[in-house]
Amino acid sequence: MDQKFDFIGKGVGALCEKVKPNMLGHLTDRYPSLYPRGEVPEVPTWIAFDKQILRFYAFFRETLQEHRCAPFQIRKVVILFFLEDGTIQVMEPKIDNSVRFPAPMDANFYDIMDLNVGNEVEFFGRVYKITDCDKFTRNFLNRCGISVPDPIIVPEDPYYKGRAYEVETRLPKKPSKKTDTLGQFLENDRKVLRFYGYWDDQETQYGYLHHLEVLYYLSDDTIDIKEVVTDNGGHKSSSVFFRRDKLVKKYTGLPGPGDHCRLTLLNVLGNDIKTSRYVVDSLDCGKQHRDYYLEQDLTIGGMVNVYGRKVVLTDCDPYTQEYYRTKYGLDNFTPIPKPVDLQVDVPVQQERELPPWNGYGSFEDSAQNCITVEPKAPHGDFKKFIKYDKNGLDSHVLRFEGRMISSIDDNCGRIFIISYFLSNDTISVYELARSNSGFKTSQFFKRTEVKLPGQSVFTSTPPECYSTKHIFVGATLVINSFKFVLVDADDYALRYMELNSHQFPKSNIKLIMDKIREALRPTYKDFVAENIPTEMPVMPYQKLRDKLCRLMGSDFTEQEMITISRAFSANCVEEKYNRDAIRAVTLTELKRFLWDDLKRLNEYFLKFDHQRTGKLPRQETYKLLRACRLPVDIILLNRILDVIHKDENGNLFYDDILKFLNRDLCPMADTVPINIKVSYYSY
Repeated sequence: MDQKFDFIGKGVGALCEKVKPNMLGHLTDRYPSLYPRGEVPEVPTWIAFDKQILRFYAFFRETLQEHRCAPFQIRKVVILFFLEDGTIQVMEPKIDNSVRFPAPMDANFYDIMDLNVGNEVEFFGRVYKITDCDKFTRNFLNRCGISVPDPIIVPEDPYYKGRAYEVETRLPKKPSKKTDTLGQFLENDRKVLRFYGYWDDQETQYGYLHHLEVLYYLSDDTIDIKEVVTDNGGHKSSSVFFRRDKLVKKYTGLPGPGDHCRLTLLNVLGNDIKTSRYVVDSLDCGKQHRDYYLEQDLTIGGMVNVYGRKVVLTDCDPYTQEYYRTKYGLDNFTPIPKPVDLQVDVPVQQERELPPWNGYGSFEDSAQNCITVEPKAPHGDFKKFIKYDKNGLDSHVLRFEGRMISSIDDNCGRIFIISYFLSNDTISVYELARSNSGFKTSQFFKRTEVKLPGQSVFTSTPPECYSTKHIFVGATLVINSFKFVLVDADDYALRYMELNSHQFPKSNIKLIMDKIREALRPTYKDFVAENIPTEMPVMPYQKLRDKLCRLMGSDFTEQEMITISRAFSANCVEEKYNRDAIRAVTLTELKRFLWDDLKRLNEYFLKFDHQRTGKLPRQETYKLLRACRLPVDIILLNRILDVIHKDENGNLFYDDILKFLNRDLCPMADTVPINIKVSYYSY
């Protein structure tokens, strides 16, 4: 039953039922069902068989009344049976030179029992012979209990056979030649081979040697030749020797009108333009064949004929070398020399010589005033400044501890911090005063470039200044007539020099070990047997340093020894302040500021220790000590936390802190106030 809206009276609409013949709901009585009897699901057919179609392949024979080649023709069709409503559709696939006729529907309906391989069906006066069906249709009919025979071979169509024979034997009216250049363009677009060459025109009057650049475009096999003009050569700066085009190998003359056209027209009738008839020359009888230069014709040492001018190729760029190496397997790309240009005198480049420096101002400032009349400040190396400027925690400043070399004993004990700035190779010196030394902490030498000693001052050449190769531990610097020796460096400077060992060879562990290995080569076995014990192959730092200093002599510096010790995890730093020394300094500071608040500090520790474990993290302990107004410096506070007892997780035992700050337990003598900040530089 199908329901639809219809009119039961004039102007009265209602929902009515319409019975269709051969509905799938009643087909179970005609052929075996794919479900057992009594278990047929109660669902409508348009839901059960939605979008399920049976496809059959058929043909019918159409009689040809007025055709001399064949009395009939075979027309193939596809028969579609829609399971959801039992309708049928016949479709004729599109073929060359076919005509499609619509098939109107009538009141007669077919079902799946009438459609099978080998059956003949008649639709609107035409008889169709079913030859095959698709896989889904065959499986569906087999599940319904319908046997489907094997496919039937479609008979040969004499009409199309004769038509194909005529097409093969008949000459084409239009040429079928088509040159596909789009694929070559898409594959090789922006790919250019670059050669360098010359054209020697010195034998003619006013001729000269032309330096050329030959460009071969792989996208369309065209060539562009440009002339490379030297400065002050008397020629245009951009001279085109040959505009981009295909280059013929043999020049026979200028091409005539229409010579580049792809098609050729033949005049077969008439002499007048209006009455003449033209056809296309499909055989290209009158077309001339031309050979053009291709990529395989261009080689180093080869010659290219550019309309009578002999261009010799002498070299090519790296991309061209890689292209020929990959595609043609060539390996020899040795450039060939060019002939000497006899017409052009090569000018000798002379450097500008400045007058000697008069000693006023800096050398750069005086040189800038000699270059231009208008006073301008000298420009520094901006790229170097951007590269080595301060970036976050990376300051690009190398700091060393220096000691003064002087005949005065008091000067020899002075401590200096010598900073080397990588951004502009400047040096600054800062003095750290000791207690009761008579010297104060202040700037000793402002930041500026320092010239190497022993140079002539009043010369035209710029003086050489201290650079990275002169800065290392153990080096001697002469700054403002004072002699300094670098005795140590901070951890940032040592680490930076090791990471950039190509600029600092004395921090390159590979070069250092190679130098030591070469010096130990004659006595290597004796050195190992004498200095390294068999039980524990470890040598103390000081012992190894003494041995290497005696072995290498003056060729071995303290910087190289520090690099070796850092590379092999040796402890080359002797701590100046131990736990007792730091406690003595701390108790002295607490006594000076009259601090005695251990009870309150203990209450803070217990408040933050919720689990009563007796230990707190370092960060919380630091906050508590700062909150209790502990009158010590931040550097000293961190050193106190360094020497406090810890567990395996790094947590601090606050009972040890209370004992450490209690002057009644193990009292210590007061110490002389010292600057704990510079203890790192006081080994």
